[in-house]
Amino acid sequence: MERLTYVNEETGYTVARVATDRSSDLVTVVGALLGAQPGESLRLQGRWSSHPQYGRQFEVDSYTTVLPATIQGIQRYLGSGLVKGIGPVFAERIVAHFGLDTLRIIEEEPNRLVEVPGLGPKRTAKITAAWEEQKAIKEVMVFLQGVGVSTSLAVRIYKQYGDASTDVVTKEPYRLAADVWGIGFKTADTIARSVGIPHDSPQRVMAGLQYTLSEATDSGHCFLPEPNLVADATKILDVPTDLVARCLEDLVSGEGVVREMLPHADGQMLPAVYLVPFYRAERSLASSLLRLLHDHADRLPHFHSVDWDKALTWLKARTGHDLAPEQQQAVRLALTSKVAVLTGGPGCGKSFTVRSIVELAAAKKAKVTLVAPTGRAAKRLAELTGHPAATVHRLLQLRPGGDPSYDRDNPLDVDLLVVDEASMLDLILANKLVKAVPPGAHLLLVGDVDQLPSVGAGEVLRDLLTAPAIPRVRLTQIFRQAAQSGVVTNAHRINAGKPPILQGLPDFFLFASDDNDDTAALTVDVACTRIPAKFRLDPRRDVQVLTPMHRGPAGAGALNTLLQHKLTPHRENQPERRAGGRVFRVGDKITQIRNNYDKGQAGVFNGTLGIITHLSAEEQTLTVRTDEDENIDYDFDELDELAHAYAMTIHRSQGSEYPAVVIPLTTSAWMMLQRNLLYTAVTRAKQLVVLVGSRRALAAAVRTVGAGRRHTTLAHRLG
Repeated sequence: MERLTYVNEETGYTVARVATDRSSDLVTVVGALLGAQPGESLRLQGRWSSHPQYGRQFEVDSYTTVLPATIQGIQRYLGSGLVKGIGPVFAERIVAHFGLDTLRIIEEEPNRLVEVPGLGPKRTAKITAAWEEQKAIKEVMVFLQGVGVSTSLAVRIYKQYGDASTDVVTKEPYRLAADVWGIGFKTADTIARSVGIPHDSPQRVMAGLQYTLSEATDSGHCFLPEPNLVADATKILDVPTDLVARCLEDLVSGEGVVREMLPHADGQMLPAVYLVPFYRAERSLASSLLRLLHDHADRLPHFHSVDWDKALTWLKARTGHDLAPEQQQAVRLALTSKVAVLTGGPGCGKSFTVRSIVELAAAKKAKVTLVAPTGRAAKRLAELTGHPAATVHRLLQLRPGGDPSYDRDNPLDVDLLVVDEASMLDLILANKLVKAVPPGAHLLLVGDVDQLPSVGAGEVLRDLLTAPAIPRVRLTQIFRQAAQSGVVTNAHRINAGKPPILQGLPDFFLFASDDNDDTAALTVDVACTRIPAKFRLDPRRDVQVLTPMHRGPAGAGALNTLLQHKLTPHRENQPERRAGGRVFRVGDKITQIRNNYDKGQAGVFNGTLGIITHLSAEEQTLTVRTDEDENIDYDFDELDELAHAYAMTIHRSQGSEYPAVVIPLTTSAWMMLQRNLLYTAVTRAKQLVVLVGSRRALAAAVRTVGAGRRHTTLAHRLG
């Protein structure tokens, strides 16, 4: 194989160019070449066909890897990055020394590798280990490929189970969905079918029920009403309803899930079914908040007897500004109530109110801690208040596996904990955080409840605002300076269901286009050329494209390809790595797409942004500098944890702010065109918003109120 031209990461469909003995020209081959890499020698089985546009090509049904037999082939094979520790330079030296005997030496006498100039014992040991692992993986892969597993997943299965991989896949294929990142129920189900597990097996139905609940949590729900769960699972599994109901009873009695009678919106009691971690987290969060709220101890006792007129006069002298009446109310509430919520839209003074609360608490020598869910939000909070701020994950010092160093038994040493961008807090993270707050401390949650809810399950901020027990202040007054901003003005108009003003504003524009492909091209032009030229902004650092959807011509996937081509194009002799359908290069802007507790000082989390600063084909690693200024190394087989972030979905942008935001709106994203989505995108911009696309799509987004409420009962549990 000479090069990969196209890879669809979801289906494994590949277009590649191969060199054969029979022709001096490269041949195009197409099909499921799962995991094959340039430099490998392959034996392909299939048929010749003629494509109307691309001409003669070979359609691959199956392939096997063949160890190369020529000097050039061996050198190419070893230098392709398949074996960790051997890059093109060492491949050339090894082959120059051992010739056609190279592969036998590595296989049978690997200690002789030290004969090669520059190869010491350390690198030799590394190459030997990598070769053995490669061999073991290949054996497992041959089996897994036979049951329809892609190579990238096969590597992960092998890492999870080692030599037991074949056994697990054959006897307990549904375990894969729970244990292996990237394998969902559908993939496990396909494997189960190919190893002979019956369609109506209880093992399959119970796995399907848990998958249905897991999908619901991915959509933000903490539980599903039992009738919804049974109906959804029956549809997914294509089995009789009574079988699903019976298997659900088995799951409940086996403690695989939890069932509880809860009040429904219509006033009736309804059985709700939870996955165990979400049930425990919801109950624990509610009890932790109530315990905090009603605790007799108080770590900020001074503020119950303070002269507020005097305190506010002192504060004005410190900050140079008066507080509006509702801001004064928020300051008093945060310093006298042990749990409080502060919400409001852009330009209403949330940040200045938080700064005022922190100033007063610090004046009384209180221990103040500031946190936010993302690195960018934490940095912004530190800039606004002049006090250090951390991410929630770093504050709690999450360890591998996700357990925090701080919890109820080992609480934080804090008098006032301020959590910004609280709309992003999902149920699981909120529970970990609140459990670590010591008795008597004050907890202030700050966020804009009209933004999109958290990516993870729950609607913590909204639930707290609807729970009568929790004190809250909503800021509504837009300050004069903010009112002069077109971004702020239009954010509030959109939130109120009014169309944005598109004429005469220096910081809010629409480039109209009704064709989806034209919209994509125009988006790239605006982000890479027009904004940098007019506003002197850096297209990679300062401009962020935010789109409603991942798919489609103007979705994040397609736009990332176009933007990467423009901003970080392919260059000869520059290292790059293809993983699935993506190509990674030094300088690429990327985002982490899953929580990984085993990386970095305190884990790397879904939504973390960074830039690729180093890439080594020889070591099979790349390094990312995150927006928390930490260098994180990724092995090449971990690259499906990363996605490009030149363009990202609006959901992924929560908690971040950018100087300029470009938002493509097309009618192909019709299902996603909702008011809180557009409002969230617009409020990510500090200086400039450019909408690109269809006026009809814009009108639909402003008009359409977001999807219904999520299934949560935190507000009910708070009484």
